[in-house]
Amino acid sequence: MKTRAITGFFFVIVMIGSMLLGRTVFDLFFLLLPLLSLWEFYGLIKQNTAKPNIVLGLFLALLGYGFFAFVGYNVVSNLHLIGLTIILAPLVVAAIFITELYHVSESPFNNIAYTFLGVIYVMLPYIFFHGLAYTGGDFNFHLPLGFLVILWSNDTGAYLSGYFFGKTKLFERHSPKKTWEGFIGGVLITGVAGFVLSLFYHDLTWQHWLSVAILIGLFGTLGDLVESMFKRSINVKDSGGILPGHGGLLDRFDGLLLSAPIVFAYLYLITIF
Repeated sequence: MKTRAITGFFFVIVMIGSMLLGRTVFDLFFLLLPLLSLWEFYGLIKQNTAKPNIVLGLFLALLGYGFFAFVGYNVVSNLHLIGLTIILAPLVVAAIFITELYHVSESPFNNIAYTFLGVIYVMLPYIFFHGLAYTGGDFNFHLPLGFLVILWSNDTGAYLSGYFFGKTKLFERHSPKKTWEGFIGGVLITGVAGFVLSLFYHDLTWQHWLSVAILIGLFGTLGDLVESMFKRSINVKDSGGILPGHGGLLDRFDGLLLSAPIVFAYLYLITIF
């Protein structure tokens, strides 16, 4: 428990620091984090299930992140880099298929499928999360920081509510410890966190902060369940050991993987309507 608390404390400090130290640190940190998460995903798959093309998968993820990052800044000044990305991405996609022709494998399309699944399941949500900092055009850490505060509030609220009041299993087949009482408590705590954030960050009205909080509470929990389903399907307890007492990066950010795209879509919709 002590190791878990110490790791969690320093982890939170690093995450918050990556946002407060400005755009460059934010961009680099949230490029490194999903690449490490994707490496972790491929490592898990490679143990039992398939042999994804790790190098090309990471390269494709890097191109995807780079493309959207450049669009998020100044498109005009980065036209050559964007054009290069558009040229390279189809070549990498083709290479993922072609390289399987030269591998001896009973299930080559499993290898191909898991290579692309890693990019979609792991990297794409981080691209949407990264985009939260640029929804207003210029870099602003308020929305991504608020997102993480709400996500952590949901995890903490669900744990405490489940610990003290949990009786009814939420989805026992995939996560035996989760309860409906914990789920409801987590969503309620996220609502409180969203309202408190609205008092400090006026980028959104309190109603929209509350909506974002509820979305994170709902889809963050579903993301947790999906990651549990993934680990059970390959018979592992933790996705990794990079965070002592907490498991792997996928374990820590499972709630982000489904909720970040949903929150980004919601913010986009309220911007255009």
